[in-house]
Amino acid sequence: MSGAAGSYYLPEPSKWPAVGSIGLFLTTGGFAYALTSGTDGSLGSMAIMYVGLAIMAYMLFGWFSQVIEESEAGNYNAQVDTSFRMGMMWFIFSEVMFFAAFFGALFYARQLSGPWLAGEGNNLLTNTLLWSDFKFNWPMLDMPGDKSAAGAAFSQPSGVIGAWGVPFYNTLILLASGVTVTWAHHALKKGNRQQLILGLFLTVLLGFIFVFFQAEEYIEAYTQLNLKLDSGIYGSTFFMLTGFHGLHVTIGAIMLLVMMFRSMKGHFTPKQHFAFEAAAWYWHFVDVVWLGLFVVVYWL
Repeated sequence: MSGAAGSYYLPEPSKWPAVGSIGLFLTTGGFAYALTSGTDGSLGSMAIMYVGLAIMAYMLFGWFSQVIEESEAGNYNAQVDTSFRMGMMWFIFSEVMFFAAFFGALFYARQLSGPWLAGEGNNLLTNTLLWSDFKFNWPMLDMPGDKSAAGAAFSQPSGVIGAWGVPFYNTLILLASGVTVTWAHHALKKGNRQQLILGLFLTVLLGFIFVFFQAEEYIEAYTQLNLKLDSGIYGSTFFMLTGFHGLHVTIGAIMLLVMMFRSMKGHFTPKQHFAFEAAAWYWHFVDVVWLGLFVVVYWL
């Protein structure tokens, strides 16, 4: 069906959902296989996972290329635009819940289970029965008790990443990127394509600078502080929260890079530019999550 007034565009049957399902299955299954096929705790072959990732990349490129062609052909009307907006809003909501689970795990360990295990809040029996010599002191850099038993698999760090170094600079970088993407959005609505492209370029540049600094931070954590994923509850929550956020920054920067290339090709008009808005929404979401991370993980 065409995108004319009073109709809803219905695309032809597509192979992309099936291709994406195969890629996702191979990616997750290949990673699970690598975790269980190694020797001495090392990762096994990740070839299956890499094949899955390649199929996922092929699916994303092909499917989004098709959607872009349909949009530029004028097949989408206001009703389709509403569907896209609702889909993106629900997607971002699912991402909010995703990060809420990790923030909740950090809160539970720091404010509830740790103090309970230490005997606080009328939980002396819990402390006596489960771990009588446990002393809670966040961020739990030292594993109390018998190092040969309870702490056998614990990588004891010598410190944590301070808030007022790289994390603070990365906060400024992301806040600045929020300004540049908003500037680009206003330029698009005014029909100023030169400022649109410049704003997107600066946003993408700041996003990849953020990722670079986070990589440097991880290198410092592993090589200088011995802070790793197996460094107790602090290490696991630290790397899960910051790692997944870094992945989202990378994805968001790639999305905005695509928007920049499309802008350079003359795509989008002041009235029709939802793809840009979707990427900008995602980027602002990433900014807000980082502010929560900076306060809860690094500062407090």
